[in-house]
Amino acid sequence: MRILVTNDDGVQSPGLAALVEALAQIGEVWVVAPDRERTAVAHAVTLHKPLRVQRIAPRTFAVNGTPVDCVNLALLNVMPKPPAVLVSGINKGVNLGDDVMYSGTVSAAMEGTILGVPSIAVSQEGQNAFRFPVGANYAARVVRLVLEHGLPEETLLNVNIPDRPLRSIKGVRITCLSRRRFHNPIIEKLDPHGRKYYWIAGTRVSWSRSKDADHEALEEGRVSITPIHLDITHYGALDRFRSWEPLIQRGNDRRKNRPRPARRQRG
Repeated sequence: MRILVTNDDGVQSPGLAALVEALAQIGEVWVVAPDRERTAVAHAVTLHKPLRVQRIAPRTFAVNGTPVDCVNLALLNVMPKPPAVLVSGINKGVNLGDDVMYSGTVSAAMEGTILGVPSIAVSQEGQNAFRFPVGANYAARVVRLVLEHGLPEETLLNVNIPDRPLRSIKGVRITCLSRRRFHNPIIEKLDPHGRKYYWIAGTRVSWSRSKDADHEALEEGRVSITPIHLDITHYGALDRFRSWEPLIQRGNDRRKNRPRPARRQRG
């Protein structure tokens, strides 16, 4: 039983170490993770420089690339056989709502799903300190269920654990992704030479989609588990936009039938 572990916080992250320790009770753990922090790189793939894999311990490898690079290298080059499950994390901080679009943690699990491996992303709520053993405990529980029951096709799980002691967790909730709003998301400053520079930052001030939303579960002290599907097509809107097909084509036909201007003769 092989388990692949990766993350976006780097191969030396204590969250990854806690996860490896917990999952070692279930199967043979392989680690292929970035050699440094790669937070918020989303689904980036390295195309314009060589990637290097460094073995730093038995079944533990550091890669000078993104989390998605790590998953590709692990599954297609490093591991002798595909793993039974991939677990990405434990991330320092939650990945809720729209955050999954930017998260390297979630993107690694997405890449695993694309390559046909049941995959889970795990994130731990916290500020300066993180209760990684609590997150690892719940990650192991989810992994056991995934190994027993599998996952639907093209589906991964996004797991977020509240910042509470294990005995204070109030339960588990299956959730949907929420939407978040930020106050002042772009911060403008001046450098010592008087030139402007910008930080993409801001403070989260509100959430929407409160019914069964992931942020709501954490606020209640519950573990949030959100199934995420790779196919993001809006099927309910297909018929509406199909009515655009002839309108768009008509504009193309007009250009085809437009008289061409006469060429000037030289001389």
